[in-house]
Amino acid sequence: QVQLAESGGGVVQAGGSLRLSCAASRSIFTFDTMGWYRQAPGKQRELVATITSGGSTKYADSVKGRFTISRDNAKNTVLLQMSSLKPDDTAVYYCKLHSDYYYYWGQGTQVTVSS
Repeated sequence: QVQLAESGGGVVQAGGSLRLSCAASRSIFTFDTMGWYRQAPGKQRELVATITSGGSTKYADSVKGRFTISRDNAKNTVLLQMSSLKPDDTAVYYCKLHSDYYYYWGQGTQVTVSS
């Protein structure tokens, strides 16, 4: 069992920045992929960004050029730097750790972008 603890959410004006952090309760293994997903009210949960152990990243088209995902394996942490935030980015953001054999979700952190 792995616990994932997200932090860094909050309220920000459009055009502002936030940095989300996700700390895992155990070491991040080399075959673990870390990612951020979000769910807005009335919508399905969607991928925001993922990063593999080798550092390969994937982003949703809607956040490319504005968000940056990174990981610090020594600290068992994955970060999401969000810039040029838009009201459409308002959602609960969830951290996910997964491999071919398991997956874990964090509890989520609310991000609200005001216009």
